[in-house]
Amino acid sequence: NIRSSHPYRSTDHGVRSGSRARRTGDNSDRTDASVHARPLRFHFRSIIMVRRLLPLLFLVLSAGCSWFGGWFGGSDNSIPPAELKAIAQPVGVQQLWETQVGSGAKNQFIRLTPALADGRIYAASFDGVVVALDALGGQRLWESATQLPISGGVGVSDNGLVLVGTNKGQVVALRQDNGQEAWRGQVSSEVLAPPRAASGVVVIRTGDGKFAGLDARTGERRWVYAHAMPALSLRGNAPPVLTRNLVIAGLETGKLLVLSLDKGLPVTEKTIAPPRGRTEIERMIDIDAEPKILGDNLYLAAYRGSVAAIDMRGGNLLWNRELSSYAGLDVDERQVYVSDETDAVLALDRRNGSVLWKQAELTGRRLSAPVATRNHVVVGDFEGYLHWLDKGNGQIVGRIRAAGKAIVAPPLAAGDTVFVQGQGGALGAFRAGE
Repeated sequence: NIRSSHPYRSTDHGVRSGSRARRTGDNSDRTDASVHARPLRFHFRSIIMVRRLLPLLFLVLSAGCSWFGGWFGGSDNSIPPAELKAIAQPVGVQQLWETQVGSGAKNQFIRLTPALADGRIYAASFDGVVVALDALGGQRLWESATQLPISGGVGVSDNGLVLVGTNKGQVVALRQDNGQEAWRGQVSSEVLAPPRAASGVVVIRTGDGKFAGLDARTGERRWVYAHAMPALSLRGNAPPVLTRNLVIAGLETGKLLVLSLDKGLPVTEKTIAPPRGRTEIERMIDIDAEPKILGDNLYLAAYRGSVAAIDMRGGNLLWNRELSSYAGLDVDERQVYVSDETDAVLALDRRNGSVLWKQAELTGRRLSAPVATRNHVVVGDFEGYLHWLDKGNGQIVGRIRAAGKAIVAPPLAAGDTVFVQGQGGALGAFRAGE
């Protein structure tokens, strides 16, 4: 009985399925670790979900925050993007192939992430285009024009489906072999995270604080779980991780939520990064990046919080490093790689969280989450560049302009090949030499 015997079990259940969740509206920016140090910036990672707008505006006006003036012609004291420096001994970076996927994000504040499965890469655009490509050569295997506003994707299932969600709460499943629609489902709110699927259940995270479990064969709803939403959070949701018949997700409250996959019942809810401060802006915290699993350990990063490692066998915290990140992290056998809120890239020791190196030459460039290849760590930036960093010391050793617009979705890696989709819809594969 998973409710009584699982090591994650606790008595703090949060809000049960069917409970009313706090709803939020959209605003057009976010605050960083210090409201006075960095203003709200107008790009994907900078969107705040604001539930009570008038009290927030009163708070901002009374505080005299510099970012408010920056919107209307005042000074902007955000960290300026670092100028790119020449690389002393660059490794050769080769573009293997490139294609265009619809109109991309179409100036929407969304993060469309491709999916890799069985030698294919699947990608989508906001104007409803979903494609399947051969990952090795980039040949287009099929294209489906759903004519839907896709805002969350792409996911794949173990029963041969490609999964996307829309800003109207629609969930569409296409067949991996030919792109034909298999079923269409409906959830409660916009879908901003890629769907995840395992063991016959498709899990959808929605913008109103809910998780929905759909039948992977039919799209029918099997369960819904709602959690309380804070007054402020970053716009966007991290997809959950499905493992060991569990749904594991970071929340807008800085907590880690664990549900049973088959019924959506709460297993535990643990505080990873507690809010601090007196005002709602000061207390804003969010786990907006996808957790990563390696072996028996789970790794996750929180905005205005910390990077933490958890032993999934007993649910115990292994280590906790105070470090703010909204882009996210990746992990390999030795190290955890993080893009922090200043856009520095750090490598932490996977055993204890100690900092092994820090690369600060890309500060202010609005980096994506890093991805680890065999010998390098790769990040994208707001101008569409991909940067290759040496795993051993963090030195920048390679660079290529991979897209005409910003790269906000985490790159994907298979061996030494890196796949990336820019906000303008450019999708490509790249490889660096030794």
